[in-house]
Amino acid sequence: MSPQESSGPPSTSLRRQLGLATATAAVAGECIGVGIFLTPAGMAKSLGSPFWLIFVWIAVSLMTLCGALCYGELAARFPRPGGTYVYLHEVFGSRVAFLYGWMSLLVLDPGLAASLATGLAGYAAFVFPLSPAGGRILGVSVVAVLCLINMASTRAGGGFLRWTTWLKFAVLGAIVVLAFALRTGSFSNLSPFFPQRPGSLPLFAGLAVGLVGAFYSFGGWWDVCKIGGEIRDPERNLPRAMIVGVILVAATYVFITIAFLYVVPIESVASDQAFVAQFGQVLFGRSGALVFSFIVVLCVLGSLATVVMAAPRVYFAMASDGIFFRSVGRPHPRFGTPWRAIAIQGTIASLLILLASFQEIVAYFIFPAVFFMGLSVAGLAAIRRQPNAAPASFSTPGYPLTMLIFLAMFVLLLVMLAVHSPRQTGLGAAVVLLGWPLYRFVRRH
Repeated sequence: MSPQESSGPPSTSLRRQLGLATATAAVAGECIGVGIFLTPAGMAKSLGSPFWLIFVWIAVSLMTLCGALCYGELAARFPRPGGTYVYLHEVFGSRVAFLYGWMSLLVLDPGLAASLATGLAGYAAFVFPLSPAGGRILGVSVVAVLCLINMASTRAGGGFLRWTTWLKFAVLGAIVVLAFALRTGSFSNLSPFFPQRPGSLPLFAGLAVGLVGAFYSFGGWWDVCKIGGEIRDPERNLPRAMIVGVILVAATYVFITIAFLYVVPIESVASDQAFVAQFGQVLFGRSGALVFSFIVVLCVLGSLATVVMAAPRVYFAMASDGIFFRSVGRPHPRFGTPWRAIAIQGTIASLLILLASFQEIVAYFIFPAVFFMGLSVAGLAAIRRQPNAAPASFSTPGYPLTMLIFLAMFVLLLVMLAVHSPRQTGLGAAVVLLGWPLYRFVRRH
């Protein structure tokens, strides 16, 4: 056992039973959700150029890959449950880690789960007639089933995640092949390739919108580290999973975007939903909306499965460190799963679904969530400078340039988020900072 693995409170009571395929599926499964069906339209309208649209996807892909390489080293050094929480705890101490953990516990993770479940129910209503109340019941039911699967067996939860992710790739790949094989569009839609179309935003403003949209579509690749305590040979498999997963997602997004533009000219893009509806109608006729609703349900289900599996490991790690209820840090005596942590997340998510008040709440916490991730990557430099730091089994290729590229683009993204949504950014940061005095109370009691 490496020195890094043995440092800190022991959290190794969760069994290592997940392999490289499941870890890779967790990366891709959370990234590929509804974002790829919503962001290309806004990005295309803002940028007004096929070249700049593809450029943004590639630039964000490279930024994400740099971040994945840095996270790969962090995961190799600290292969324990909790991911970003663990890295913040190791570098900046329990107080900063607590601020991240309590934000994730009370708002961000259950809010994301509720958002995905409600979105899934909304698209399912296009396939099956559902009342608003029925949609909420469906959302709660899906969350409950996924929680029960993960409580009963981590291996079963990983298997479900794996199959939904690979099916997702197969369906999206089939869409790209059909678009070109059936000759449903024209390559003239990509011409002129470089100039911006009339009506698009100025280039800098368009790039800002495009970068935020692309980053949103890649969001969640880092969450696989939260299940680091259950991955076999994590020092090798976690870095590999993040690198392979990010590359697969990047390739999928670029090819899907090219297929969209091949079928629907940029000039015809009216809105996100209209863009997808146009594409679906050209490809599948009058049933195109139904087909794409089913595809979106499948994609969102995979993302939700990843959130339900990964997020509770943060609360499990917090309990192991003594800054949350100790009982949450004890796995189920029979199933070996963090069942109390899973139950907490599922309960809060279900309440948010029933109250339907989570969408705005999540928007307030995107900025601090992104900030903490960047802080973790920056902490890699501090870890390497520690006099007793042992060499990691995986070292970030191109360090420190890799880290600096990621952080430079990351700072740019944070600035854009703050400028675009100053109110949400300020209030989200203020609520997170309220955890500062709360930490003292928790430590005392």
